[in-house]
Amino acid sequence: MKRVFYLFLIFGISAFAVELTLGVVPQQSPLKLSNKWKKITQYLHDETGIKVIFKTQRSIPSFEKVLYSGGYDIAYMNPYHFIVANKQQNYEAFTRANKQIEGILLSKDKNFKVDKNYLKDKTFLFPAPNAFAATLLTKYELRKLYNFNVDKDAKVLYVNSHDSVYKGVAREVGDIGGGIVRTYNNFIDKNDKEKISIVYKTNAYPSHPIAAHPRVNNEIVKKLQDAFLNMPNDLKKILSIKKFIKTDSKEYEVIKEVKSN
Repeated sequence: MKRVFYLFLIFGISAFAVELTLGVVPQQSPLKLSNKWKKITQYLHDETGIKVIFKTQRSIPSFEKVLYSGGYDIAYMNPYHFIVANKQQNYEAFTRANKQIEGILLSKDKNFKVDKNYLKDKTFLFPAPNAFAATLLTKYELRKLYNFNVDKDAKVLYVNSHDSVYKGVAREVGDIGGGIVRTYNNFIDKNDKEKISIVYKTNAYPSHPIAAHPRVNNEIVKKLQDAFLNMPNDLKKILSIKKFIKTDSKEYEVIKEVKSN
């Protein structure tokens, strides 16, 4: 028994491991995410023999706290989260969706303008301060391209999830909301959705990576990577992803520019 324990310390999580935790950033409610990702974790177990336990949190800041402390063995996170998790815990990216990610702004106002005078004193809704595309990218481009600082020249409310942003704009809790195309497409509340529309899209960046903590053995990471790359289309459809591709941590160097501004 002692020998097994010492091998665990030397090699990290390897063939001796019974299960891994998969942390998923809560862009939607925990219940919605659980219904989706438990089908994925079952597939990963069937494909690799590794038991993968789905985990998430009630809010993005809570997810960040667990992630940055190394609380997940593998994690699906936004690009900003990855830059921090890589620096603090040495998480390494190994796969992502082939599609790039864009931030969007939504509004009920059909006369929306990307203009300082129009945007001034409006109420912006965002899922969380560090939601990459929904918050950081939209703020970054408004500041860089239009010289409008959302945090100084408008009112900002953080509402925990993308769905809450869309509902909040539709119900006039806020004037403008930040999100991403995928979660907006998956937003199924018809009464709210028909009241809002996309009024702005940011430039495109590498999408959310799935990354592994360094305690996870490279052999296991390779098995998981292969499983994601070969995932059946019906399961990828659940995640609104057409194709998984290989990635690495170097691809996300471009995100540091957004993070630093």
